Amino acid sequence: MATTERLGPSRTRRNSNKNILTRIRHGQISGGGLSRGTEALLQERDHQAKWHGIPVMLQRLYDSSHLNSDLSQIHSIIKEVASFLSMEAMSFVTEERRTAQESTSPNTYTFDLFGGVDLLVEILMRPTLTTQTNFPKMSDDLVKDCLSVLYNCCICMEGVTKSLASRDDFVMFLFTLMSNKKTFLQTATLIEDILGVRKEMIQLEGIPNLPSLVQSFNQQQLANFCRILSVTITEPDLGNDDKHTLLAKNAQQKTNLCPSHSEVNQVALLNIPGFIERLCKLATRKVSEASGASSLLLELQDWYTLLDNALVLDTLMQMATEDAEQSSTVYHPLESPDESSLVTSPLRHSLPQSMKIVHEIMYKVEVLYVLCVLLIGRQRNQVHRMLAEFKLIPGLNNLFDKLIWRKQTSTHVLHGQNQNCDCSPEISFKIHFLRLLQSFSDHHENKYLLLNAQELNELSAISLKANIPEVEALVNTDRNLICDGKKGLLTRLLSVMKKEPAESSFRFWQARAVESFLRGSTSYADQVFLLKRGLLEHILFCIIDSGCKSRDVLQSYFDLLGELMKFNIDSFKRFNKYVNTEEKFQTFMTQINSSLVDSNMLVRCIILSLDRFESQMKVIVEVLSECSLLSYMVRVENRLTILFRLVNIINVQTLTQENVSCLNTSLVVLMLARRQSKLSLYLNALREKEYTEKYPGCLLNNFHNLLCFWQRHYLNKDKDSTCLENSSCILFTYWKETVSVLLDSDRTSLCAIASYIDEAYMDLGRDFLEV
Repeated sequence: MATTERLGPSRTRRNSNKNILTRIRHGQISGGGLSRGTEALLQERDHQAKWHGIPVMLQRLYDSSHLNSDLSQIHSIIKEVASFLSMEAMSFVTEERRTAQESTSPNTYTFDLFGGVDLLVEILMRPTLTTQTNFPKMSDDLVKDCLSVLYNCCICMEGVTKSLASRDDFVMFLFTLMSNKKTFLQTATLIEDILGVRKEMIQLEGIPNLPSLVQSFNQQQLANFCRILSVTITEPDLGNDDKHTLLAKNAQQKTNLCPSHSEVNQVALLNIPGFIERLCKLATRKVSEASGASSLLLELQDWYTLLDNALVLDTLMQMATEDAEQSSTVYHPLESPDESSLVTSPLRHSLPQSMKIVHEIMYKVEVLYVLCVLLIGRQRNQVHRMLAEFKLIPGLNNLFDKLIWRKQTSTHVLHGQNQNCDCSPEISFKIHFLRLLQSFSDHHENKYLLLNAQELNELSAISLKANIPEVEALVNTDRNLICDGKKGLLTRLLSVMKKEPAESSFRFWQARAVESFLRGSTSYADQVFLLKRGLLEHILFCIIDSGCKSRDVLQSYFDLLGELMKFNIDSFKRFNKYVNTEEKFQTFMTQINSSLVDSNMLVRCIILSLDRFESQMKVIVEVLSECSLLSYMVRVENRLTILFRLVNIINVQTLTQENVSCLNTSLVVLMLARRQSKLSLYLNALREKEYTEKYPGCLLNNFHNLLCFWQRHYLNKDKDSTCLENSSCILFTYWKETVSVLLDSDRTSLCAIASYIDEAYMDLGRDFLEV
């Protein structure tokens, strides 16, 4: 009997909760609401369940929320509810709780459990669901408070965000609210959160009157809108490494013949008149040109709304502290200054300027990201023309010293570029800036816009002195669109690159940006331009003497060094002058051999250069007698060792955009061997290596499978094949011919892989290719 008494109340509690929720839902549908008895029951259970009166408030809100109801009463109730939810949301932000739990947000959980989220959505959207025209209009403050409550719920409960994201009607309705400047910020913040969890990417073309909506935004609103756009123009990361293999990507391309949602959205943006021009103005405007708040208090209030993570707040407060120290004022970074203290403090004047700088940086981060994505999309050439026309590059050049790479007063702990972590605004700004430069220069004639008139003249003089024709892209460069001032953007970048700490993640992006300037058809003048500025010695110092351990940074420097040295005898002479001891040379080779995936592009450039030099006997005799690097690579046994390792570290299943270069480098080795009628020598050496290692057939079968995949991949990829031809100066027809010769099924051919595999070991692993 006692047991029954103990179990009874617990069972009643569970059933009563369920019945209350069911009756509330039924009341919303039928229009009957809750009976007085039920409302009394809610009040009675409120204290025991610690609901803080939220169900009762929701009942009052429901009763007051009909189309012709008193909106002031609705607003009063929503404010009352908001006070219970805002503290929980603030707790999530400050304590960085990313997984919502009922136990950590009891008020938000209760609010959603009793239909609060659905009710607020209904209140917001009700005017759009009726043909009646004489109903009271919701005030901007009421709309803002409704949106703020919904956003707080999204912060605390991921389920709420996903539920709202699944409602296409509500998402499209939110975009209509963005036309109101007073509710824009709250709407944009909620939309960004919702779009981040949607399973399907939203189609920008479906937004009512998108062009006129975007054109109505002021510059501040446009910058915030870019945060939303970043979700709509970028393919989602599936978080599965298998999906990033070339095998998987090729299979996906076969099934997805139509443009992706992100590509369609990019086109929609480019079709908006003046959109790119306004982004360029935002990206290049000076801090002094940005419109400030009318008063300090309003500026601080605006900042409070914009600061959506603790890192940004920390950065701002740290800057304020530094300003305080400079003015001999004690200021605690974790204390929120009130208006009176700011008025009487020396920070009254210094803090707003620090705010404006970071504020502007936060805007530019979003804008640069959108421009970068558009620049690498299918409409690249159109975007390139527009960025050049609207003088994005000279504008960024004018900002470089004062904003982009202004003097740092604090030390940031930088992360590797592949780590998932939050960045301060300044770090994000620099990385996006460098990625934009990389995308802008990569295989495009507009790269010379990164120089000023004097530097362009220097390139012409280098070509004249070497008695070689100027590059056509240089001749065709519109000098009205280039950088002005004493230095161009590329030269400024080189200057800060040399000063960067050894383990800084910026080094990776800096090297990538400079390398993109050299990529494509090799230009002797471009190489000499950079050599004269000490770039080769800087790279060698980083690889040999700096103690750098980051594989990402080292890979970027290997790639840059390869482009700088390719076919350039002056580079090899400079290399030999710097690497002037056996100890330095061994350190350099150890770095190369420690990861061929990272260094194989450099190896390829050395081998290609050696082949070029061998056709110039005077050059090879002179340099080989001095250059340890060329002397090492000229020996066939060293090339064979590299070839064996390259083929052994990849297979069809693990090929990605990052390591497919290993396959192409191995092909370069064999193409040059074929030119010298030594292909059979190399293939036989691979066969002997297999037997020595006691796994006959494995290496050559793996290479055979890789070449079969190579045919499928590159024969349908015009861009990739053009890149191969330009970077190697070997006609793509010769690439195809060599692969065909190697894959010849005739076992009597001394140049076919099949003739070096014993019949018993044929077709090992061939099944993996049929995917």
